[in-house]
Amino acid sequence: MTLTKNKKLNDWIEEIKKMCQPDNVVLCDGTKEEYDRLMARMVESGMAIKLNEEKRPNSYAFNSDPSDVARVESRTYIASVKKEDAGPTNNWIDPVELKKTMTGLYTGCMKGRTMYVIPFSMGPIGSPIAKIGVEISDSPYVVVNMHIMARVSSEVLDVLGKDGDFIPCLHSVGKPLAEGEKDSRWPCAPLEDKYIAHFPEEKTIWSYGSGYGGNALLGKKCLALRIASAVAKKEGWMAEHMLILRFTNPEGKHYHIAAAFPSACGKTNLAMLQSTVPGWKVETVGDDIAWMKQGKDGRLYAINPEAGFFGVAPGTSEESNPMALASLKENSIFTNVVVTEDKDVWWEGMGYDCPGGKGTDWKNNPWTQASGEKGAHANSRFTAPASQCPVICQDWENPAGVPIDIFVFGGKRTATVPLVHEAFDFEHGVFLGATAASEPTAAALDLGNVSLRFDPFAMTPFIGYNAGDYMQHWFDMGQKLGDKAPKCFYVNWFRKDKNGKFMWPGFGENSRVLKWMCDRVDGKAGAVETPIGMMPTTKDMTLDGLDMDKSVLEELLKVDVEAYKKTLADAKAYMAKFGDKLPAKLKNQLEKLEARLGQPVCQ
Repeated sequence: MTLTKNKKLNDWIEEIKKMCQPDNVVLCDGTKEEYDRLMARMVESGMAIKLNEEKRPNSYAFNSDPSDVARVESRTYIASVKKEDAGPTNNWIDPVELKKTMTGLYTGCMKGRTMYVIPFSMGPIGSPIAKIGVEISDSPYVVVNMHIMARVSSEVLDVLGKDGDFIPCLHSVGKPLAEGEKDSRWPCAPLEDKYIAHFPEEKTIWSYGSGYGGNALLGKKCLALRIASAVAKKEGWMAEHMLILRFTNPEGKHYHIAAAFPSACGKTNLAMLQSTVPGWKVETVGDDIAWMKQGKDGRLYAINPEAGFFGVAPGTSEESNPMALASLKENSIFTNVVVTEDKDVWWEGMGYDCPGGKGTDWKNNPWTQASGEKGAHANSRFTAPASQCPVICQDWENPAGVPIDIFVFGGKRTATVPLVHEAFDFEHGVFLGATAASEPTAAALDLGNVSLRFDPFAMTPFIGYNAGDYMQHWFDMGQKLGDKAPKCFYVNWFRKDKNGKFMWPGFGENSRVLKWMCDRVDGKAGAVETPIGMMPTTKDMTLDGLDMDKSVLEELLKVDVEAYKKTLADAKAYMAKFGDKLPAKLKNQLEKLEARLGQPVCQ
């Protein structure tokens, strides 16, 4: 079969066609006609719900199978040749054995279905930082989401040319159809047959059995983080689970901030922040992933490799993120939310009651708000073009990227961790990122009953190789960047008081914390030394117009030494799992913190 000019791609397509045995093969071109045609077909089959054209133009809702609602970390594998190269944070299976198992599952898996070949670019097409992938899938839902999340286009094939390289991504829902068999509304395989497999040495991704999110949209976490992180280590750049934003002061000076938080901990909200500091404004470069390379001037430059937002719906409201809501007004896909009686969408935490009080819930059943049952799944999602965001940065598709001034780490901690602190230097900043911890979120299906999860750089589920080597790569990048390395900070918006109420108002007020960071970059703001890092006092932050008791803010800027000793003990126990792979510089940072915690806080 000769679908393209690229021999390697044509050979791969033919190989997969023979193995999976589809009824048809379609080379996707990324056009609106293709998108509309597939959507119309899914509406006709009952898989998609066409939303109200007046309220939500060109938008659709989907409801997945209840067994297929999130990342399945227990079924996600790094199949490196050597087990030690996968490390203790990844599930490892021998690649030869895994391919044998999955080949058995893939054989005949697309019978009765169409095999879609999806050429896509992660990053602006033709950018020196971008990478080309090709996903083969039997899911039209995957095709339409990839239209939004990546740059699907025949232009990608032009860039690929006759002998260009690409990352092969194979996906199937794992539900072949017998002749005349009616398809299910959301086809997928049972949990024990689900596999999301990465072969880092081959730069190849195989996914089977799930049709949801990052399990199936293989350009997202699979390529842009797991495979890209392994490639980045070899090539000397960084692929990180980070939002990117531009913060501009009243004089027009730009500061670019890359921030790492676990899923559902406010990345999208921060990326689209509405500043409450007069004269300062936020613009969005990316809300989830950053690829960063050193530029000719020695600084670190970042691009957002994605073309869309795949955000968590519950909690997204006019108060929390008006810019996200504005991005969803049209041309969007909603998965596992409530569809209202008038064919619009609703979810918990949207800021108002469900119009009419009833609709169709995420399980595709009749639902009433009065029932007390959740109408939207906790990990329900929206897929929307980044170009529709009202505060999208004009440089968000700049092939050269934007220069990063600040790294921010954080997580969801209701106690112990103060509002903000600054690393003493870059190596201490790497320590802050490496010991980041959060209370679990709904984005991962199978964490179990865990009260605190250490999550280095918010990358635990996404590091495509040994996490100890990954942490060392951060130190290596710091050495490479030298005095051009970004300043590092740690934040926690989620502290609660004794009554369980959030102490910091969050949302737009987080801009006050970002301003302090930018002022620290310029040497304009003060800070005091504490055992955990440099911290502002209430005098160092811009608080004009903030309706907040000063004593509460002072509490948010205190260091509880005894509580931190417990966190340190937990961190040491966690780090011990990396054995000989734990970087010496990280051990040194642990020892330094232990020594500092033996001293009183210098406030």
